[in-house]
Amino acid sequence: MNEGVTLTLIAVVILAVAFDYINGFHDTANAIATSVATKALHPRHAILMAASFNFIGAFAGTAVAKTIGKSLVDESTTTQTIVAAALVGAIFWNLVTWRWGIPSSSSHALIGGLLGATLVAVGPQALLVDGIIGKVLVPLVTSPLAGFAIGFALMVLLYWIFRRFARRPLGRLFRVLQVFSAGYMAFAHGSNDAQKTMGIITLALFAAGVIPTVDVPWEVILVAATAISLGTAVGGWRIMKTMGHRVVELEPIHGFAAETTAATVLLVTANLGMPVSTTHVISSAIMGVGSSRGTRAVRWGVARRILAAWVITIPLTAAIGGTTWVVLNAFGI
Repeated sequence: MNEGVTLTLIAVVILAVAFDYINGFHDTANAIATSVATKALHPRHAILMAASFNFIGAFAGTAVAKTIGKSLVDESTTTQTIVAAALVGAIFWNLVTWRWGIPSSSSHALIGGLLGATLVAVGPQALLVDGIIGKVLVPLVTSPLAGFAIGFALMVLLYWIFRRFARRPLGRLFRVLQVFSAGYMAFAHGSNDAQKTMGIITLALFAAGVIPTVDVPWEVILVAATAISLGTAVGGWRIMKTMGHRVVELEPIHGFAAETTAATVLLVTANLGMPVSTTHVISSAIMGVGSSRGTRAVRWGVARRILAAWVITIPLTAAIGGTTWVVLNAFGI
């Protein structure tokens, strides 16, 4: 490697770690908002627990990382500039949506940035259509639907099982159970989301000739796990408020059902190598749980705002990623 490539690679890795850190505080609400909203956990304790389980979950596998590195774009055409442009698009979108308290997808922000930068830099022939459809677009639709349906069904089942319980003792029981479901959700979040950064750093290392194949080194896993857990420790209070209160008014039993549903969907899709959105899944699970009490229990105006962010994330970050590549290329980077 020459010095220019080395400096560029260092800059790209720093951007990737920054993305992972921002992903941590941007998505803190996904793991703990419901447990805080129902008072199952004190916010400080919830954040520390989420950070710890995010770190542990990051070591659960690399199937999603391999999808990012191998299945979306032709890795032989990837350059440091493409990876840098993808990360700039994702980081920009994450900060904008964090600032406005909109629960959007960090996963799809990164994917959109990578696809847009690759499309502009190389052309459509570098996009792996089968992988994009099978690993991104199909799960984009099916994972929220699964979250909604399973959340609804689990809530109906819990209502039936505990139909003879008085409200107060039921609340005490599920406040305890929700501690476990929040930990389960944080573990799944770490498993799913940290892998995206592992994949993008591995792709950058491959493009620079540092590693011979797009297989994730253990050092990259450790860096990604540390960055996302530190970001989670900082927390994301704006989004936490939206997720915890504004979509549905939650009680402990609802929080338990939503977290258990979302974590299960995330772990299944992670094992299948599908980089789905943690935000999409937990949001839809909360809506499904809320709908079990009737459609009026869900504040559909807020839900529409979240849906709008879902729809525009990939095309918008693709445009930002492509534009960023043009600018970086013009400066000879």
